[in-house]
Amino acid sequence: MNIRCALAPVAVGVAIAVIPMAPVTAPAWAQPTHTLTDLVDAAVRRLEVAEPIAANKFHTGGPIVDPAREQQVLDAVAGQAREFQIDPGYVTTAFRDQIDATVGIEYSRLAQWTLDPAAAPADTPDLGSSRGIIDALNREMVTLMAEEWDKLHSPQCVPELDAAKATVLAARGLDPLYRQAVDLATRSYCR
Repeated sequence: MNIRCALAPVAVGVAIAVIPMAPVTAPAWAQPTHTLTDLVDAAVRRLEVAEPIAANKFHTGGPIVDPAREQQVLDAVAGQAREFQIDPGYVTTAFRDQIDATVGIEYSRLAQWTLDPAAAPADTPDLGSSRGIIDALNREMVTLMAEEWDKLHSPQCVPELDAAKATVLAARGLDPLYRQAVDLATRSYCR
């Protein structure tokens, strides 16, 4: 028996098995991309810092609203925006929303823990370390805003932002409170 003839059915069988699988993998250019996902994820990570801040304030009795600290944050992000040559007004508006969303989470947690003290965290997290995390995330977020500036000011922004939020919310399994906070924190992203 000729070896080529014996292998021909095997080769045909392999080729048939491969052909149906080829369309399953889309080319890289066809893969969906959500360029605002990193920005939304950074916003969510910043919102999550509300938990240790609320715990600190629950145990120390500190005020939720800190106008001096908020102004310090807004001044810092405006300065970074100028360094990137993007509109400081846009950036401070976005961060005002981020701060308001964070404050909303803090108030919600304090109310929850006031009604059910057993649910409150036992420890008192250091406020300084939380602020350090926030400052780093603020820098990351302004950098991402600068990188995505054209997208944030394009007609594609709203669907891109919606897709990015859906991706991040699903990946992180956020509860309804955080879903509301993300909507507030990102409401001024698209212009």
